[in-house]
Amino acid sequence: MTTAPPLWQPDLSACRKPLLSDFLTLAAKTSDTTIRSFADLHAWSVAEPQEFWPLAWDFCGLVGEAGPVPLLPHQDPMQVRFFPEARLNIVEIFLKNADTREAIVFIGEDGRRTVWSRADLKREVEMLAAALRDAGIEAGDHVAGFVPNMPQAVAAMLATASLGAIWSSCAPESGPDLVVDRLGQIAPKLLFAADGYFYGGKRFETRAAIAEIADRLPSIQQIVVWPYAYDAADLPACMTSYDAFKLQDAPELDCRPMAFGDPLYVMFSSGTTGKPKCIEHCGGGTLLRMLVEHQLHCDLKPGDRMFYDTTCNWMMWNWQVAALASEAAIVLFDGNPMYPNRERLFDIAEAEDVTHLGVSAKYIDTSLKRQHKPAQSYTLDSLRVVLSTGSPLSPEGFAHVYTDWKADVQLASICGGTDILGCFIGGCPLLPVHQGEIQAPMLGLDVATLNRQGEPVEGEAGELVCRNAHPSMPTRFLNDPGNARYRTSYFETFPNVWRQGDFTIRTKQGGYVVLGRSDATLNPGGVRIGTAEIYRQLDKIDAIADAVVVGQSVDNDVRVILFVVLAEGVALDDGLSARIKTAIRKNASPRHVPAKILFVADIPRTKSGKTAELAVRDVVNKHPVRNLSGLANPQALALFTDHPELQA
Repeated sequence: MTTAPPLWQPDLSACRKPLLSDFLTLAAKTSDTTIRSFADLHAWSVAEPQEFWPLAWDFCGLVGEAGPVPLLPHQDPMQVRFFPEARLNIVEIFLKNADTREAIVFIGEDGRRTVWSRADLKREVEMLAAALRDAGIEAGDHVAGFVPNMPQAVAAMLATASLGAIWSSCAPESGPDLVVDRLGQIAPKLLFAADGYFYGGKRFETRAAIAEIADRLPSIQQIVVWPYAYDAADLPACMTSYDAFKLQDAPELDCRPMAFGDPLYVMFSSGTTGKPKCIEHCGGGTLLRMLVEHQLHCDLKPGDRMFYDTTCNWMMWNWQVAALASEAAIVLFDGNPMYPNRERLFDIAEAEDVTHLGVSAKYIDTSLKRQHKPAQSYTLDSLRVVLSTGSPLSPEGFAHVYTDWKADVQLASICGGTDILGCFIGGCPLLPVHQGEIQAPMLGLDVATLNRQGEPVEGEAGELVCRNAHPSMPTRFLNDPGNARYRTSYFETFPNVWRQGDFTIRTKQGGYVVLGRSDATLNPGGVRIGTAEIYRQLDKIDAIADAVVVGQSVDNDVRVILFVVLAEGVALDDGLSARIKTAIRKNASPRHVPAKILFVADIPRTKSGKTAELAVRDVVNKHPVRNLSGLANPQALALFTDHPELQA
């Protein structure tokens, strides 16, 4: 793909040798295969999963009884069961060696700083676990968070898991409709929340939204709220304060032993064509996968400090929190990463001795456009790894990190998703970083780029796929009889091959270039959102007869474009546009608000009556329409071709 010199070469000297070097040596000793390079190691990990995964279990410190059988074959190769007889205490792995070392550092947008040691975190989890048990929470129940990215959210998740209950979360800036669409499908018995949050220098109250959510979700039996932006003493009678809820005289933590495949999280898809999918993930599989990604691919070690700019809506929150299981500290920030200025994240990274800094690709591109040069103001002596995800990182963004941030970091652009709570492709501390390329496939995953005929290709665009089963595949979708939606979502295009929905090019170095999404999900600023969440708000506006929303690629980002067909006698004026944007901002989120709202006379539909989002998106982005024959009214596409408003 490129002949340019690498931007970074790993230092494999004894003083800098990554954990992956030791793992490679161990694999070479214990296997019957010659393993001298990462390519050899990856090939072995895919060919011999019954050897690789138990070795990863031991090396990465997954505590528990693995059982005699590492995997149980199935007639469907994508339904292999991993460690079917294992028993382990997931939460005890997160909290092991609960001493005075820092576990969580929280920085609020308003400037507050809170530190919990590993012992503090363990005690907080014990008090919450005892209170949850007294509140009637049992194994298999659902507990939800409407929460900022704070230490209390981490403790609530771990306390929930200690009982064998299942955790889900939404960020507090999410509107009630969006939250109910998600949590309404899992019927949580208890809701954790904060009384408000800060963003962009403003304070926002959430108590009214909490009350509305609870009113619309009758399954919620108790609401526990901690003070953050306001005074918890003013809570309505229907809400319990966090401090009053905790059981101060709680006993030592007694975690419920879990099977490897017992559920731990329910994550939510973006809701492209309907309500978001409820994706259930098991505790053992996701934790083992995250340990491999953290320790082997990101070289995360005890005492390191990971800071990922994320919210509790995003899978990267779960991914960062899992760093606790490697005895690293996590640095949490809640707020606008550009407030009060563009230096905010770097102020935190420098002050907190961050070793692993994670941001969205959009953040890096914005830094580039603003000609930000942190290297002139910060030493970032501790920083070893920069992580980027959410959307493809531009080649210029790669160069910007090395030129203007820090020259001796491993830039690990990663690509995976909520669907597997992990990565398909990402960093490798044994390999160089080439401009614009993700370094390597993840160990244990048979990743490839396939053309339309299902053939693996190199140097040309195709679908990113995974051709084998692995531990962090979803256990199921909730509310999905016969697993029909699950199978359709991932295996409809290529039988028994997981299609991720990303266009990629596999390079001659064995890395990957991600070209963007191959489905209709919107991705503004690197945050995936679903079109259905926008349509729901439009349905409430009588002036709109029909609509289609797509993403338009502009300047290494995606902007949301809304096309509307209006009711008879209605004009698209500034007042109606403002009304549409206000409804979407209030009931979905600010990220859902369209960059442009445009009038069209007709919307193309498939022959089964579905809105042809992909066809419109292809026309808007000047791509060939891939399924023209499937449209009932293909002539409508002419209304979207070279639309003058989209050239600005």
